[in-house]
Amino acid sequence: MSDPSIAIDEAQITRCEKLIRPYVRRTPVMEIDGHDLGLGSGKLLLKLELLQHSGSFKARGAFANLLTREVPAAGVVAASGGNHGAAVAFAAMRLRVPAKIFVPTVSSPAKVHRIREYGADLVVGGNHYADALAASHAWGEQSGAMAVHAFDQHETLLGQATLGLELEEQAADVETLLVSVGGGGLIAGIAAWYAGRIKVVGVEPFASPTLTKALAAGHPVDAEVGGLAADSLAPRRIGDRVFPIAKSYVSGTVLVTDDAIRQAQLALWRMFRVVAEPGGAASFSALTSGAYKPKAGERVGVVISGGNTTAVDFDR
Repeated sequence: MSDPSIAIDEAQITRCEKLIRPYVRRTPVMEIDGHDLGLGSGKLLLKLELLQHSGSFKARGAFANLLTREVPAAGVVAASGGNHGAAVAFAAMRLRVPAKIFVPTVSSPAKVHRIREYGADLVVGGNHYADALAASHAWGEQSGAMAVHAFDQHETLLGQATLGLELEEQAADVETLLVSVGGGGLIAGIAAWYAGRIKVVGVEPFASPTLTKALAAGHPVDAEVGGLAADSLAPRRIGDRVFPIAKSYVSGTVLVTDDAIRQAQLALWRMFRVVAEPGGAASFSALTSGAYKPKAGERVGVVISGGNTTAVDFDR
């Protein structure tokens, strides 16, 4: 049953999905055998959102923003660890509006290349996402460009929520869904769509436990920033709009090490030839490391949320 205090609901998400559908891919679901991971005979599902435009789920939120808000002549501005910037740059290119993107120095070369490839004006500076966010705010005030927040914005949440709608159409029997968490836009959007009908579990690095710390404190708090997936899973804190949704509909979180994430990347490549970036593989690492142990017969889905990496030749 929907919680009336939550800012987004099924009807809004459905309308958003229809609006952005011409601009986003319906990404595939891949069924794998639990035996491949040493988890017994159960079947697992991978939602391959790394095949989305711009290489991650972020394209959904980017198009939701640009199609539902009035974009000024100055265009749009965004701060990002990389994937959101690439998504906003891609959406701006498709819709023919100017875009200026700020990313920190930890952003991967693959993401920096994608942003430039899409024609956005890119600024690389500062060590963390918070630095890029501050710079983007200053530019927005100076230029009049429309800010597109990476996770803590109504339209962004609606766009990311369409992944939940799509997945339920593709795999209505999923009982548990594992989702990597950075600022929380993806997990909050998905959780708002399901509204408690399934178990949604957040997966975070020990190095950046934003949602874990917020749930423990009862409100968003600053967390550590760093780790292998710092370019996508390391904002300083969970979003203020994200938190009420997560508190109501996210079943909990599990924490994974950088080594577990790296091993999950290798497993995805070696077994399935799926090339995931660290943030995209974190959710899968909950299974391969044993941080999340499915019950017998539990139908588990995993969102592989991004694939913007230059580390393609894992076998070398």
